[in-house]
Amino acid sequence: MKVNLFFSKDIEKSHAEIYTNELSDNIQKAINLLEDESNNSMIAVKKGKDITFLKFNEIYMFRVENKQVMVYTNDDSFLVKKALYQIEEILDSSFIRISKSTIINLDKIDRVAPSLKGMMFIKLKNGLKDNISRKYLPNFKEVIGL
Repeated sequence: MKVNLFFSKDIEKSHAEIYTNELSDNIQKAINLLEDESNNSMIAVKKGKDITFLKFNEIYMFRVENKQVMVYTNDDSFLVKKALYQIEEILDSSFIRISKSTIINLDKIDRVAPSLKGMMFIKLKNGLKDNISRKYLPNFKEVIGL
């Protein structure tokens, strides 16, 4: 599917137009998401040429890798065309930044342990691992109640 996005300061109210030869499930999901402006519990992601929508509760981690933001679920990874700070702004309270390049879902933590140089090591339930940097550690401890 080809997607075109146009920005204009002359438009008073945003709108979307979709041209298709059939109403697929993904197109219906996109319509529902676009029509419900109060629904911020999903994010559009790419895998190859396919675009899909992930619910926040399916996401384990966002991590910057090779200047691209990757999204990890239980058993798959996707690309997001937004900067990490933009993603952080739309996420709910179940997500927390643990380093300059990583945001994790608190509900998906398997274990946390001390690491090198005052950092902490984190392992998620899907096996992904990362470090909580010293800069973000105080906030992390406060959020989890330590």
